Amino acid sequence: MVATSFDDERAYDDAQFSARTVHETDRQKVVLGYFEPGQFIPVHAPDSDVAITVRSGTGVVRDGDEEHEVEPDDVVVVPAGQDRGVRAVGERLEATLVTAPPPTDAEHDPVRRGLREGTFDPE
Repeated sequence: MVATSFDDERAYDDAQFSARTVHETDRQKVVLGYFEPGQFIPVHAPDSDVAITVRSGTGVVRDGDEEHEVEPDDVVVVPAGQDRGVRAVGERLEATLVTAPPPTDAEHDPVRRGLREGTFDPE
């Protein structure tokens, strides 16, 4: 069993969002995400489902062509192959992101490109 807490894993980075992997298998990956205001996970569309649960703060989650404003206790599920991204708005955002199966390294190329270019929607 993996046991941890948001407090134990908390790490912010002035340059970009911080992702702390707390569990990973071939079938599932669990990440705690820490975002300063304005930081984001760029839009990408991996072949995996994701469930995002907001613990604190406010933000936006992209689901296809729609953007959903989120706040504590909100849960957003985006199916595999659908455009997705997360952005903190106005204050720090902390969330759990559960993907199944974990995205491949190649599927994260748009994320790396978006972070490098500073664009939420790099496509």
